[in-house]
Amino acid sequence: MVIYKRMNIDGLSIFFREAGSSNNPTIILLHGFPSSSHMFRDLIPCLADHYHVIAPDYPGYGNSSMPSTVEFNYTFENLSLIIEELINKLCISHFLLYVHDYGGPIGFRLAVRNPERVLGFVIQNAVADEKGLGKPFDLFKALWADRNPVTEAAFSTLTTFEFTKKQYLTGVCQPYLVGPDGFSMDQFFLDRPGNSQIQLELGYDYRKNVELYPLWQKYLRTYQPPTLITWGKYDFIFTLEGAHAFSNDLKYIETYYLCGGHFILEEQSRQISVLIKRFFDSFYN
Repeated sequence: MVIYKRMNIDGLSIFFREAGSSNNPTIILLHGFPSSSHMFRDLIPCLADHYHVIAPDYPGYGNSSMPSTVEFNYTFENLSLIIEELINKLCISHFLLYVHDYGGPIGFRLAVRNPERVLGFVIQNAVADEKGLGKPFDLFKALWADRNPVTEAAFSTLTTFEFTKKQYLTGVCQPYLVGPDGFSMDQFFLDRPGNSQIQLELGYDYRKNVELYPLWQKYLRTYQPPTLITWGKYDFIFTLEGAHAFSNDLKYIETYYLCGGHFILEEQSRQISVLIKRFFDSFYN
């Protein structure tokens, strides 16, 4: 059974999905852009027999509060602090992190601040190496180099329905498994008044993630969290080089290149749940 909850964090209503017994190890599912915890809707029931599962929506995403950019400073650091406070208020002492896309920078920030609490990682198309940034990041890089009306307008194409749908459908191997609900729901939230400005601020702030890549790589080398890579191998946003790069720093790693694209869970949730259970059972059972 999946239950739907909210918690007040620093005056914001943070929505999250929860499943499984709190007596089991906790796995925190951190979604990417432009999605929400809805992306894990098929994975959560598959994990709930082994894990206590928490899947939050960040501020500005999904069913959580969406304060304006005047009311809240949208940075990856601040998003990570909100999620950390949620974890603390839920009295979760140790946890696995499942990170996808924007969830990567949020999860790595959590891990660097709390290395003793992180039991391991599942990484789905998220990177900690600049070689992992694919072609769409050219628009990010132009924005970082010179933020002006032209680069902002170019960046805004990443929030259109055309691009959202492209993220879901490019590289899929079983297109009949990818329903329209995911990209339609994502676009509904993107199209809310003021959300385009939120995405612009986070897109500009993403440059700070790149600056932190060496620190995150050092964390991985130092603490060696057991890490499972479940990668949609036809992703056009994050490259295969980004997946390969984790092997440079980690000893306890398994990497699976799965047939599919950026949102590989649309096709392979059950298979990924099997990989997660098998990999971490070998460490903790």
